[in-house]
Amino acid sequence: MTDSDAAPSRRRRRGPELEAALLDAAWDELVEAGFAKLTMESVAARAGTGIAVLYRRWANKDELALAALEHYRLSHPVDLPDTGTLRGDLVAALTGMGEARAPFFAVAAAAGFSGLLTDTGLTPAQARDRILGDQRHARVQALYRRAHDRGEIDLERIPSAVLALPFDLVRHDLLMELKALEPSRIRAIVDELFLPLVAHHGGRGAGTTATPAP
Repeated sequence: MTDSDAAPSRRRRRGPELEAALLDAAWDELVEAGFAKLTMESVAARAGTGIAVLYRRWANKDELALAALEHYRLSHPVDLPDTGTLRGDLVAALTGMGEARAPFFAVAAAAGFSGLLTDTGLTPAQARDRILGDQRHARVQALYRRAHDRGEIDLERIPSAVLALPFDLVRHDLLMELKALEPSRIRAIVDELFLPLVAHHGGRGAGTTATPAP
């Protein structure tokens, strides 16, 4: 038996694989220790690497924490189902968003209140844009584009603020409550707030006036 057979060398992580492992370790530190107690040393120890590896990618723990939050969001996407109706799509998407994003918002809020915003000098809106990016707009637009193509709505007549409303309200509730929304709250957002506004601005199909589910 050769030395290599007795004690095989551990495969070294490189590139995106290594960066993902570092960000996963940073997320786990945020969950278990919190932002205030997170250090570059603790993340390096959890990831099983040297601290210099972290500093080559992020200047400080603030940048690392922001990157870890963004990485978690990107690696845990929310499905946008195609139920065949705008109402069905929204109820399913907002329900999935609430369930999938509750841990994310709990950790992000805790980090913000523990000094992340103060340390970075970012406003809550700037931190949101930094972490969420523009991807959320493109994915949501795809949901509305399907409804437009089905003839349920006219995207040219509906203000962007109205289209953003359901998702903004779910994010607000997640940030305030730090838990998934109740089904009744999801239905209220869709049936009592969003769909009447869509109809006012040019809803044109059955999907915008469907009878609310019990």
